[in-house]
Amino acid sequence: MTSLSDLRIPYGAYWSTPFSRWQMSLADLHSLKFAAATGAKVAKEKQWPIEAFDHAVLGFTVPQDKCFYGAPWVMSMMGAPNVTGPTVMQACATSPRALSASAADLCNDDATASLVVTCDRTSNSPVIMHPNPRGPSGSPDIENWVLGNFREDPNAHVAMVDTAENCARDWQISTQEQHDLVALRYDQYRDALKDDAAFLRRFMTLPFSVPDQKFRKEVATMTGDEGIHDTTPEALRKLKPVKEGGTVTFGGQTHPADGNAGMVVTAKDRVSEFTGEPGIEIRILGFGQARERLAYMPAAPVKAAKRALDAAGLSIDNIDVIKSHNPFVVNDIVFSRETGVDPKKMNNFGCSLVFGHPQGPTGMRLIIEMIEELAMRGGGNGLFHGCAAGDTAMSVVIAVQDKRNQNGRKS
Repeated sequence: MTSLSDLRIPYGAYWSTPFSRWQMSLADLHSLKFAAATGAKVAKEKQWPIEAFDHAVLGFTVPQDKCFYGAPWVMSMMGAPNVTGPTVMQACATSPRALSASAADLCNDDATASLVVTCDRTSNSPVIMHPNPRGPSGSPDIENWVLGNFREDPNAHVAMVDTAENCARDWQISTQEQHDLVALRYDQYRDALKDDAAFLRRFMTLPFSVPDQKFRKEVATMTGDEGIHDTTPEALRKLKPVKEGGTVTFGGQTHPADGNAGMVVTAKDRVSEFTGEPGIEIRILGFGQARERLAYMPAAPVKAAKRALDAAGLSIDNIDVIKSHNPFVVNDIVFSRETGVDPKKMNNFGCSLVFGHPQGPTGMRLIIEMIEELAMRGGGNGLFHGCAAGDTAMSVVIAVQDKRNQNGRKS
């Protein structure tokens, strides 16, 4: 059997669309069709041989029409009708879970070249009617897929924001401490916009062409992530907590969004078919998952990260770049308190707190950004971690080595 150490992520063999705040430019696009169209376009531009894929993983969290057909349908739309693989849905941990599923199948020798596609549209999400013959007069139960699940965890019976408030209370995190870190996170994202968004252009096509619903013509263009409200310390000070008696404001949490992202994972002897730079080697060192106590979701990444580091045989001191999915800035503060990591040394060039959260592809974009930052450094080890519904989290450790640089990283 193939081991995890034998797998590679070909450098540059990935993409992310810009993220668009819900109900904006990407709100009308079927997320699976949009992901297939984007993936096919990227494959053509990067000259990936679509027929060379023998495996795929699809990850999403918000149902779309005919999504029952999952990964095989997406690959057919991309021009690979003989390729199949699993479809993954694990809330905000969908991206690392999809990457883990890809790696597992490759390690089982079920495939040698896998395309991982992640996508979501939180805009215009389904309102589902569940039959309930025993309801009053047989009335059905109605579920708003996105809003209803934001509003209440059916296990803990609290809203997502309540899990952040629980952590803020126990770790004694004030609104001011949250806002101070939020301001820094916006400054870090502004670094990604410098020099005509040079960092984002490393993995994102800009300007980005927005297609119509039939994917036949362009109806708009996006110059970057859309719907970000510029934030300053002065503006943050004016915000009140969302919950009476709480600490978390709208400035201290992310916004729902739309978009997609994808990545190629291969056996090491197939890297040359997909890589944009043979001299840069990218390895997956380990995955970790965890579940925290009830209604403490933002704390779960601490345990998941430790398990990923243990799997990789590394300590937090061996990590050069850290990226987090932080739906609440409380996540990063708890992680910092528990690990000793300076929060200022996390999330260079941006994070989901700022650019938004389409759920399925959020983690994939952050992992891609982590890889690119490591490549810019000349190599090193990266840790991604992020929480998910149900007080869970997933983490992944990735190593980047620039073989063009004898020391493996820039001095």
